[in-house]
Amino acid sequence: MSKSISGFSKLSKSKKIDWIVNTYFSNAEDAKRVLKQYWSTNDKLQQLHDEFIENTITNYYLPLGVAPNFLINNKLYTIPMAIEESSVVAAASKAAKFWLDRGGFKTTVISTTKIGQVHFIYKGDFKKLKAFFTSVKPKLIQDTESITKNMQKRGGGIIDIELRNKTEDIKDYYQLHVSFETLDAMGANFINSCLEQFAKTFKNEALAFDLFSEEEKQIDIVMSILSNYVPNCLVRAEVSCKIEDLSQDNTISGEAFANKFVQAVNIAEVEPYRAVTHNKGIMNGIDAVVLATGNDFRAVEAGVHAYASRHGRYCSLTHAKVENGIFTFWMEIPLALGTIGGLTGLHPLVKLSLELLHKPSAKELMQIVAVAGLAQNFAALRSLTTTGIQQGHMKMHLMNILNQFEANEFEKETLTEYFKNHTVTHSAVTEAINELRIKN
Repeated sequence: MSKSISGFSKLSKSKKIDWIVNTYFSNAEDAKRVLKQYWSTNDKLQQLHDEFIENTITNYYLPLGVAPNFLINNKLYTIPMAIEESSVVAAASKAAKFWLDRGGFKTTVISTTKIGQVHFIYKGDFKKLKAFFTSVKPKLIQDTESITKNMQKRGGGIIDIELRNKTEDIKDYYQLHVSFETLDAMGANFINSCLEQFAKTFKNEALAFDLFSEEEKQIDIVMSILSNYVPNCLVRAEVSCKIEDLSQDNTISGEAFANKFVQAVNIAEVEPYRAVTHNKGIMNGIDAVVLATGNDFRAVEAGVHAYASRHGRYCSLTHAKVENGIFTFWMEIPLALGTIGGLTGLHPLVKLSLELLHKPSAKELMQIVAVAGLAQNFAALRSLTTTGIQQGHMKMHLMNILNQFEANEFEKETLTEYFKNHTVTHSAVTEAINELRIKN
């Protein structure tokens, strides 16, 4: 039966595991064996992983795959992808190969501005608050110089600070809305440190502002935090070719494919139920690269989905058109990424992934990640509008099903060959493996 525990974080790793397995598992030794089999045999590497987070008991592995043949702005890349879902890496690779012979992907970083906010309550005259803000703004910048000096040397730092009146939403609610340039760093710690100093200076200086009444001087800081909504940290990725070049076989003409593809995108632009799945496919590609390069995929997900809703309705992130015989497929997407700081200099596989990508700057990584998302979406829509999504996906999922049955190498080879010409379903694989085992 479950029970609470005091001082768990202070226990050694082995003691934590003992408590976990003895409290929650019917076979404690078997559970402990599973946990330990994922430990690194390299003690130094294991210690590094143990110290990434708190209360570590083991490592949780995801496959790290690669998708080659990505031509981005006339430069070839092999893109690392950390993901557990079948067919994602294969689909990205297939899309990359398709566009390799059609000019590749073109990308542009539109802007790289990031946002942070100091949220506060002020009970008083807004005109006085504006006057105070104007007078204190230089002091806000000055008091963060020790934090920003290194960033400024590299060409980044604080871009601007705005006072925003939000009292129509919440009574007496205002904010300092701050824009930042953090260059190759994701910049979360930098931004939050600046914001906390702004809050401290803002609150203290208010106490000495002559125009304020005693009540107005008591500014209440609610919180100071960066925003993961980065609509001004944008990158564009696109592909284009003549519609006749879209045809790879005789099953569908380039024109028919292009028209059907555009219709599929149009549906995702107006139908939220479709748009969510459509954009999830984009994020299959994006998250896999974000994770492989040590960035925060939860922050990216939150920002991207907010951006997809910016017009008041959730809609497609990608767009497609046919004009003058040219098919164009593109996406503009917000991505706040970094190539220095965080895990980028600590996790050995993250360092390897970044080197695989030619040690990109943050702007270059934005473009690579956006391309991975666009390629994934192209591959999914291509399947949906031609053969259907299940044919390719289930063939890739076949190995997972066989592993559930603990198939041996002979069975895997035999059934992989068999299902090259047969439809893969869980029931079909179950029937085939049972028949094979009866025969043998």
